[in-house]
Amino acid sequence: MTTQTTQPRFTGPASYFPSIERTYGESIEHWIELIHAHAPARHAELVRWLKIDHGLGHGHADALVAHALGARARD
Repeated sequence: MTTQTTQPRFTGPASYFPSIERTYGESIEHWIELIHAHAPARHAELVRWLKIDHGLGHGHADALVAHALGARARD
């Protein structure tokens, strides 16, 4: 009998969050704060900024921006 450790299952942009934190060594809250501080800007502009200025990969940058802008829209 094997015991499985259950990890929370994220969907959508949040599914990238564990990898983002491992890869770049910063919390998701850190990235969200940076994005909000850099706004207002369009989605693509924020993704490009994260890639160029902070070295994030496209998928990671896109997930963070989608989450940050989606959260702001819900507020």
